[in-house]
Amino acid sequence: MTDISFALNHMSAPQLPLPAFFDLAQKLGTRAVEIRNDLAGNAILDGTRADDIRKLSEDRGLTILSINALQRFNEWTTEREEEAKALAGYARDCGARALVLVPVNDGSGRVDGERQASLRKALKGLQPILADAGIGGLVEPLGFPICSLRSKREAVEAINELGFGASFRLVHDTFHHHLAGESELYPAQTGLVHISGVTDKAVGVDDMLDAHRVLVDGEDRLGNIGQIRALREQRYSGFFSFEPFASSVHEAPDPAEALAQSIAFIRSRV
Repeated sequence: MTDISFALNHMSAPQLPLPAFFDLAQKLGTRAVEIRNDLAGNAILDGTRADDIRKLSEDRGLTILSINALQRFNEWTTEREEEAKALAGYARDCGARALVLVPVNDGSGRVDGERQASLRKALKGLQPILADAGIGGLVEPLGFPICSLRSKREAVEAINELGFGASFRLVHDTFHHHLAGESELYPAQTGLVHISGVTDKAVGVDDMLDAHRVLVDGEDRLGNIGQIRALREQRYSGFFSFEPFASSVHEAPDPAEALAQSIAFIRSRV
């Protein structure tokens, strides 16, 4: 089996400006990154030109896997359509391969029948936008009980029913997979894997939040190693991208060392 391919989501070190974040990825030997549109004072929100980001990544030999993310993508409105066009254009111009698509996560849109129809409407609206930009869409079901798209099965069924397999793939997030309690992995339909762990023994699964998400180590409660092994055994050969949200990770005095330790731990187990 080939060596595992790691990537860095900017959420692994959001305190770093983009050039320093790209330097961190290069230092760690990762070949790919994800940039975000939700980090204040940083690209993309600070107005950084897309071609400047492209040059920064190309100078370091890095692939930009995605822009993370178009939020509330399955609430398809005129406003969402315009936002999607802007992000898809930016992704094209900065050299990103795909746009991550995050569903409504506020307790609305969950009614059976309604949520499936909303998903299909959004995919139909997004498909020509993504095609025009020459990028893919990465649908990321969230395992939170309040989310309008928890199930990877529902996402795969909608994509297949519409014949959009060339345009859309899944994000398998190890945190959200555990929270959703969904057993199937869908490696053939997966375009990217997000990895993070939870080590807090006091929090119940239904109460786990982004703030609990740390780097994967021996205390992980989410079964990251088992998930990674299973995905690779079932022939997923793409990137595993670190996406921790915990302040303890973001405030680490040496993010390179912390990430290197997690990389080494995962490699030693898979």
